[in-house]
Amino acid sequence: MKLFLTLVVMLTTLTSFSQSKQKSFAISGTIITADDNQPLESATVYLQRVKDSSLVTYTITDQNGAFSLEGKSYDATLNMFISYIGYKTYTKRLTITKEKINLGQINLQPDENLLDEVVVKATAPVTIKKDTLEFNVNSFKTKKDANVEDLLKKLPGVEVDENGKITINGNDVSNIYVNGKPFFGDDPTITTRNLTKDIIEKVQITDTKTKSQAFTGEESDNDNKTINLTIKEDKNKGVFGKASAGGGTDERYEAAAMVNFFDNDQRVSVLFGGNNINSAGFSFGDLSNMFSIVGGGGAGSGITTSKNAGLNYTDKLSDKVELSADYFYKESNTENDNASQRENILPDSRYFTDSRSNSVVDNYEHDANLELEVELDSTLRIDFEPSFTYGKNTSMNASMEESRDNDDFVTNESQSNSFSEGTTNNFRNDLDITKRFGAKGSFIRVSITHGIREANTENFLNSQTEIYGSNPETITRDQFTNGEQKTSTLNTGVTYRIPLVNEELSLDLKYDYRSDKDEDVKSTFELNTATQEFTNFNEALSTDFEYKNDRSTPGIRINYKKDKIRFNFGGSYIYRTLENKDALRPELNLKRNFEALELYSRFTYRFNPKSRMFARYSLDNNTPSLNQLQPFEDVNDPLNTIIGNPSLEPTTTHSLFFGFNNHNFQKGLTIWSYAGFNVSENQVVAKTTIDDDFVRRTTYANVNGGYSGRGSFFISKTKRLDTLRTLKFGVGLSGNASKNINFNNNVKYSATNTSFNPSLELTFNWKDVMEITPRYSVSFTENRFDLDQFSNQSFNYQNLGIRTSTFVPKKLEWRNDVNYTYNPNVGPGFQKSAWFWNTTLAYSILKNNGTVSLKAYDLLNQNTNARRIATGNYIQDSQSTVLQRYFMLSFSWKFNSLGKTGGAMPSPPPPPRRF
Repeated sequence: MKLFLTLVVMLTTLTSFSQSKQKSFAISGTIITADDNQPLESATVYLQRVKDSSLVTYTITDQNGAFSLEGKSYDATLNMFISYIGYKTYTKRLTITKEKINLGQINLQPDENLLDEVVVKATAPVTIKKDTLEFNVNSFKTKKDANVEDLLKKLPGVEVDENGKITINGNDVSNIYVNGKPFFGDDPTITTRNLTKDIIEKVQITDTKTKSQAFTGEESDNDNKTINLTIKEDKNKGVFGKASAGGGTDERYEAAAMVNFFDNDQRVSVLFGGNNINSAGFSFGDLSNMFSIVGGGGAGSGITTSKNAGLNYTDKLSDKVELSADYFYKESNTENDNASQRENILPDSRYFTDSRSNSVVDNYEHDANLELEVELDSTLRIDFEPSFTYGKNTSMNASMEESRDNDDFVTNESQSNSFSEGTTNNFRNDLDITKRFGAKGSFIRVSITHGIREANTENFLNSQTEIYGSNPETITRDQFTNGEQKTSTLNTGVTYRIPLVNEELSLDLKYDYRSDKDEDVKSTFELNTATQEFTNFNEALSTDFEYKNDRSTPGIRINYKKDKIRFNFGGSYIYRTLENKDALRPELNLKRNFEALELYSRFTYRFNPKSRMFARYSLDNNTPSLNQLQPFEDVNDPLNTIIGNPSLEPTTTHSLFFGFNNHNFQKGLTIWSYAGFNVSENQVVAKTTIDDDFVRRTTYANVNGGYSGRGSFFISKTKRLDTLRTLKFGVGLSGNASKNINFNNNVKYSATNTSFNPSLELTFNWKDVMEITPRYSVSFTENRFDLDQFSNQSFNYQNLGIRTSTFVPKKLEWRNDVNYTYNPNVGPGFQKSAWFWNTTLAYSILKNNGTVSLKAYDLLNQNTNARRIATGNYIQDSQSTVLQRYFMLSFSWKFNSLGKTGGAMPSPPPPPRRF
């Protein structure tokens, strides 16, 4: 707390000092087209310093063409630029002699592309091109040698958490491309943490679309965002990469290397890595991904040793064909010990279950993916995307469980040891053929997806279960199970768009057919004590199923798109057939037909380039799963027998979702919020009956009356104290409420759950000197029940943290991440609170191409992942293995021959300007 107060005083002093040295200004005006005298919405207005052309501030004009620039500056004169696609860039040198400057009406002249008229070489910091938001990288200052992740943190509306997850105005980023192509698989941190800012020219943000949707000009059908990084023209040819290795105490280690060959449209990337510090991806041991390695509190489960290797190839084979392919090899070993204590709640009593387990799991996986894009002409496109995965895994597990009644007498107990190994082959192929007609947006698209998954497993199990009480029983198993599973999927669809009113109003006619077939054969053999071989077939523990799920879905959708409004509404009708055949128990065969209506609508309104709101509604129909539906009695767990219910009905869910986001570029203000609500009919829930010995028998039932709602609000304000210092405040508030209908020992009840989660974060950044981020969050949860026998429950969880980064002296970086967690509700024997402190010192050598770093993980050795889960049926405390304190010394080296002169290219000097 003393440290936090000291930081607050320091920030206040710095703020007061900076304000006393600067001049405030407020510049306003209106942008009008010179040719037709119309206001220009979405024009970019920005100020630069005369001395070095660095960005001072910027904004976007509103629907009336009006703008207002506010800020502070040490400079007496500033250069102002106004840019808009299709018009000449307007320039003016302003003298800051008074606080308010009104420029009145400014006429922008059409750009007739006359070379002798081009006299200014300036690039707007932000450009809006229809549905694309484009940032000019040079306008956003970062530390020296910054990577893409550092750059993204500087962009307005973009948030990057400690694990590298990116959100834009509250929306998740699902894809990151380089020059419009995937850079390396589906792990965005490989791109953001290994490409350096100095090779990037622009960052483009768009709604996530499939390649076919982008080709036809369709609207996106989700709220996710895609980031595209465009490489500078002179940095698109050469070799660059990074290598790192480190070793530490407790035999901890990490090593990784990545090499990239860029030759304009052709790119080849190779990488490999290995570590035993729970880093699932490719870590390089430097500060750029320190927090991805240590995590945001160390709440992982188990200790994983991993090895990875990969190859990516991207090329433009011709004007019509583009290819992207990648291959990954992944190997991991995870060791984990888990302990839990559960208080089971019955309508008239309680009983308690303690369990412990330890496991060792090895996984090996080969992944290969190919993307082939063919544009035969401007109207015909073919996308071909096959993928293949081969995996092998082995697992050893030992567990024990004990149940006691309210008087602490043991009612049943079990222990088991198992060993299993298996292989998996997975093939999937996606084919899209899209043909456009005319100039009004008409098209037809045919899609075919085919997938096959085959798995083979072998499992050895030795277990003993003791059931005490009035009907004591001992169940001993020494068995071998051979399993074969096969899943095949065929999904075909066709969409035809009919323009009704130009490109504004259109009608989609759709038809989809999908067929899923699952085959599950498990043959279990008990040990023959005479021959000591597994030859006694156990039918009760064996299966031979064939399950089919076929559905035909005709549909229709109407689309409207004009100016600020986007709207669509559609409906489809599902004809579904479910069929299950049991070769071992033919009397359990079933076949059922279902029909259902599904609806979908989406509405988006853009108030201005800075803000928009959107709403969605859907009516979905989902059938019960195979294990819920088939009347097969699963007795694999002697303490919990499960049997399906063939009379279950499909679940119908109504979903409503609202969202709003706003970003004021000029004021550095970001607001986003959302709220969603779901209500289900015929929801499928587990229905468990518990006997006097606490042996469970579970089936499934349909219930009504359940609902769930969630909402979130976030606001952040970035205040530029001067050209070097910024202060950012962030306040978040999220919560949810749900009502669940369940059964407890055949007694039906409802449980209402509410949670409330406020958070606060403050970031002070002093360019090239320091960055400090204190944060606090708390979670309040309450469960209420409609049965008098159940007690209402309340819980809270708190987290206090601070992250610091210092960059002085010049070549030294020191980063800290300190977290304090407090969980007062966990039971005896579980850790209620912990300090978690990670720190790293790094020093740059070899002309800043090399870095030596010393890292301390969990410096106070208090890491824990103890947690409490509460439902209407039980309260459970659990804790498992976590990575604990170690120290590691690492060295990383980067190399770069991109650019004409080779080596690490410095930023070019600002171009000359003439006014």
